[in-house]
Amino acid sequence: MEFDYVVVGAGSAGCAVANRLSQCGKYNVALIEAGPKDNNPWIHVPVGYYRTMGNPKSDWRYETQSDAGIAGRSIPWPRGRVMGGSSSINGLLYVRGQARDFDVWSQLGCAGWSWDEVLPYFKRSENWDGIDESGLRGKDGPLSVQSARLKRDIVDHWVDAAVTAGYQRNYDYNGSTQEGVGHFQLTMKGGRRCSSSAAYITPIKNRKNLKIITNAQTKKVNIVNGRAISVDIDIKNKMDTISARREIIICAGAIGSPQILMLSGIGPGEDLKNLGINVISDLAGVGKNLQDHLQARPVFKTDLSTINTETSNYVKKALIGLQYILTQRGPMTMAASLGTGFLKTEDHLETPDIQFHIQPFSADMPSKGAHTFSAFTASVLQLRPESTGYLKLKSSNYLDHPDIHPNYLATITDCKTIVKGVQIAREIAQHEPLKGHVTDEYAPGSEVPLDDEEGTLDWVRKTAVTIYHPTGTCKMGTDEMSVVSPTLKVRGVEGLRVADASIMPKITSGNTNAPAIMIGEKASDLILKEA
Repeated sequence: MEFDYVVVGAGSAGCAVANRLSQCGKYNVALIEAGPKDNNPWIHVPVGYYRTMGNPKSDWRYETQSDAGIAGRSIPWPRGRVMGGSSSINGLLYVRGQARDFDVWSQLGCAGWSWDEVLPYFKRSENWDGIDESGLRGKDGPLSVQSARLKRDIVDHWVDAAVTAGYQRNYDYNGSTQEGVGHFQLTMKGGRRCSSSAAYITPIKNRKNLKIITNAQTKKVNIVNGRAISVDIDIKNKMDTISARREIIICAGAIGSPQILMLSGIGPGEDLKNLGINVISDLAGVGKNLQDHLQARPVFKTDLSTINTETSNYVKKALIGLQYILTQRGPMTMAASLGTGFLKTEDHLETPDIQFHIQPFSADMPSKGAHTFSAFTASVLQLRPESTGYLKLKSSNYLDHPDIHPNYLATITDCKTIVKGVQIAREIAQHEPLKGHVTDEYAPGSEVPLDDEEGTLDWVRKTAVTIYHPTGTCKMGTDEMSVVSPTLKVRGVEGLRVADASIMPKITSGNTNAPAIMIGEKASDLILKEA
């Protein structure tokens, strides 16, 4: 099979790339996805991430290596292995990040990626159903973004308590300023998830110049005389080759993209040689610069109703299911969080450095079910961690997951920021109208006093987990550790680009799905402009 463009990975960015490249009708496009079609009904139910994360039919089920920064623990790193990629199993939370994030990219040598230059692509992708006082929102894009259909008093009380504590209220953190507290915006249409696949591929899946190939894991890119010409794929244990007349665009995510590059001979030369892989382009930065958001999860018991108690038996669950079937409302429309806050840990900071995810439920391990008592979680993360990790191949076998080394909490700033974030979470819980409804602090608990910074950090190291935002492993830039140029071309190879969250030189300030889709939108313009 031969196409003008071959897109590897039908995730957040890949679906956007495939749609836009095939839109004009001039070019034949192949979209290759390692996982299946997004037929599982739980993908389209907003709360379905409880069923799709950890499910081998929709999740790669990566795990990190033991990490000293989190007390030597190894933790799960879910990533989508299905049409829509991680946008099909994520928490539906839509966050662009701060304008400053992209201006920093530009200052690091990534020409064309300043806030003013990426804003048109955010707007082009987005169909925001809310008020747009800033003029910065998109109204006509394929990606439906809306306010939550579910409200819970405990979340509203948290937002009001944060205002009482001195933080500003913000009705649109994707507008003119991110700072403040409010409610999350969701990639949802009506009562259904709006994944990148639902937004960009489902409406055009029968487009004659677009070929969608699912259950096809990419083994490697074939490079001849310095040019990427084809990809080898495994379709149900049968190998096939897909050729590209013009370009191959890797959109396999922060783990998949560097893995495919390294298997293809693009990466740290010595490492590849040691695995018996022929080195095509010795790029030390492939797999490096790994960044992620680590969440600490303070939990507070409450006398108000939460999802914990609303789903405590089969009868309640059945009624919730019936409510969703009849109205597409209720707890089954719940995103991963309802309330949010983008706050500063120090007054002198120019922009917020922590983010809250306020959840009207609690669990030690969400996959194992909620607590039996009524409680809420005030998850907090550091927006721009200094710590960077890396990933490397275990072997030359494309079926082996790479070793993932996040290197969490490796700097003093990161440790101080997450501790301060936990302290702020505990302080907000002491303000009305929330305080009167908090019956006990479950975690960290009374054994860790509020002013005990060392004890708080120890608790974070032992309990914190990823909030699923790996980025940066195919860094865009102009320095020696850069993997792709500002036009997303892989250094040392013609006809090959990377377009997904792996190209971020610095992680964005917030959830990474919206920026990944923006990257796909911009990548398609870069490619078509050159064509």
